[in-house]
Amino acid sequence: MNLPNVQFTEEQKQFRQEVRSFLKQHIEDGTFETRCDSWLSGSDPSFSKLVAEQGWIGMTWPKQYGGSERSTIDRYILTEEFLAFGAPVAAHWFADRQTGPLLLRFGTDYQKEFFLPKIVKGECFFAIGLSEPNSGSDLASVATRAEKVEGGWIVNGAKTWSSNAHDAHYMVTLIRTEPLGEKKHEGLSQFIIDLKGEGVTIAPIRYLTGEPHFNDIYLDNVFVPDEMVVGTLGNGWKQGLAELAFERSGPERILSTFPLLNEVIEQLKIKRDLVGLEEATKLVAELWSLRNLSIGVAKVLEEGGEVAVPAALVKSIGTKFEQKIPEIIRLMLDVYPNLHSDNRVERYLAESILHAPGFTIRGGTSEVLYGILAKGVIAQ
Repeated sequence: MNLPNVQFTEEQKQFRQEVRSFLKQHIEDGTFETRCDSWLSGSDPSFSKLVAEQGWIGMTWPKQYGGSERSTIDRYILTEEFLAFGAPVAAHWFADRQTGPLLLRFGTDYQKEFFLPKIVKGECFFAIGLSEPNSGSDLASVATRAEKVEGGWIVNGAKTWSSNAHDAHYMVTLIRTEPLGEKKHEGLSQFIIDLKGEGVTIAPIRYLTGEPHFNDIYLDNVFVPDEMVVGTLGNGWKQGLAELAFERSGPERILSTFPLLNEVIEQLKIKRDLVGLEEATKLVAELWSLRNLSIGVAKVLEEGGEVAVPAALVKSIGTKFEQKIPEIIRLMLDVYPNLHSDNRVERYLAESILHAPGFTIRGGTSEVLYGILAKGVIAQ
């Protein structure tokens, strides 16, 4: 892989300071409290509305749909700051990261004009309907089916591990629209399903912390109109793979536990703990390498290049790194993890430990990503 070395411009550095000032002010005002893994567990529609008012949702999208036509690197900077501050961005995260780019590439004019401005304003949130019960990591074993009827489709089936579906308005859903043939990747399509519609049941799957985030979604004779079919019928698998590239390569795959690392380093500095700082420095060096890889992928995305393999690399290595941070810190410091502690290290450590098991599963298990990497090497 030959990824570019990205250097931030002065304007981009100024933008980072603008975002940082915004977040610092809202922490001081008590709008939100820093937490680990905030891009998944920190859902706050009112905060997403504040972000939208800054023009920071859909910021890379065309102006005709409410976007600002800013660069992918600008969005990367914004994302980094949100994650570093542990801001509650989960409500709008998936629509901004995946659904918008998917519709811009494959959606109809109607879908773009109807959904994108609402997403930009922080008024419309999306979930992703990919995995299914009893399918494990075999994403192509789609059992949810759609039957053609006048004016649309009748959908029956179930999806699982759908992030933030309990707060979302719609879900982009992978559905089988043709009988299963020799190649199970074929005959799949993407539909936009109204999560408030008749026949849709959402059942939260709670974290070890007790928080709702993932969901089971049951679809019982759900009617989906023809205008809610995304792209081309039967092309759902390829469209979904393109969508996953946006999901796997971002800094959220390396910064979920960053608030813990950052707070520990600050405490070690105060204590002048040179041994602890030496251990923390090793983590910082690894983080810096992963960050450069992730930024390089963002630049290739901006230029319209193919990123499936490097995105898989970022995700597979990055999520293991995220898991490593709480484990090393747990052994390094004499602290007891406590979700309700006023001590930030104790609280962040508890959040990180309890969320960490899902890091290498969500967005594609490590084993699946290793397969993508191996095929990419063979293809070269």
